[in-house]
Amino acid sequence: MPWSPNSAYDSLPPLPPAAAVETHAVLKAVIESRAALATLSASAAHLPNASIIINAIPLLEAQASSAIENIVTTTDDLFAAAAAPALETSATRETLRYRSALRIGWDEVRARPLTAATTERICAQIRGHAVSARTTPVVIGDPVSQTRVYTPPAAPTAIKDLLDNWSRFVNADLPGTRDLDPVLAMAIAHYQFEAIHPFTDGNGRTGRIVNVLMLCAAGILPLPLLYLSREIIETKDEYYRRLLAVTAERDWEGWLVYMALQVERSAKRTVALISQVFAVETELTDACRAHLGAVNADFVRTLMEQPYTRVRNVMEIARVSRPTATKWLKELTNADVLDERRVGREVLYINRSLLRTLASHGD
Repeated sequence: MPWSPNSAYDSLPPLPPAAAVETHAVLKAVIESRAALATLSASAAHLPNASIIINAIPLLEAQASSAIENIVTTTDDLFAAAAAPALETSATRETLRYRSALRIGWDEVRARPLTAATTERICAQIRGHAVSARTTPVVIGDPVSQTRVYTPPAAPTAIKDLLDNWSRFVNADLPGTRDLDPVLAMAIAHYQFEAIHPFTDGNGRTGRIVNVLMLCAAGILPLPLLYLSREIIETKDEYYRRLLAVTAERDWEGWLVYMALQVERSAKRTVALISQVFAVETELTDACRAHLGAVNADFVRTLMEQPYTRVRNVMEIARVSRPTATKWLKELTNADVLDERRVGREVLYINRSLLRTLASHGD
């Protein structure tokens, strides 16, 4: 049955695509994206303290991916809520659930193959309750024109069969898929997941988590460090236009070139962020030496792992007493290296330079 935006697309073609997708334009874009990913992977491999970036990038990815769904937070509010639950808003709470979902997915793909069942667990964490493949129809519309843009498959058997096929494709368990470049496989799988739209809500955020997990599972990235949603939100109109063009026109080339370009840009952005964060760490180390007389590496690590720090964080990580932790934090605050913020009976100490650096990539 031909596709129509007004009819459930139960005849959505299974994967892999029937058309040849490895065109000259696509392969050229993929080569550029793979070079950028290799640089990012090398940068990650040489991180002296990977936890600094592992804590920051998933939150920035969560912020950007949530913003695509019009769940908007500032970087400051997000990191503050991560440090102090009393500062949570409904938007930061939803965004922090995305970070938890990314971590759940990362744990999953290190232990077992990525499948439709994995996406259910990811989506459940995003939404805050158990989910399963939908059994009711959904419609995707244009909020401006108030017109129907796309009607995903509605028959439960069609959804199940398409998800089973998607899982096999993701694991290169279909003819002609083993030699497919992982960047192309990720982009194809992302389109198909969006087209199936298996859940009543949370599909986009779940699918964007799967993007980075597929690259990790393929061994291209050692950690889930790709900050891809920022590129998507900056090209949001094109993102949705390219998705729809695959459905309406089977324009795989336009979609795949677009996604490869966003991967390349994201990898380069993340490399720049890593460099900037470690410049902040160097400045902080120098400040500790100047104002405290010595450098405690665990103290510096505590201040770098999250922009907002409590006294007890320093006590636990640097293994020092409360008076010592408080003294160090107060000394750096008095030297205008840190800021203070009181939340109830507790004081948060803010690594202003780190927060400013992260906000330049997040807000």
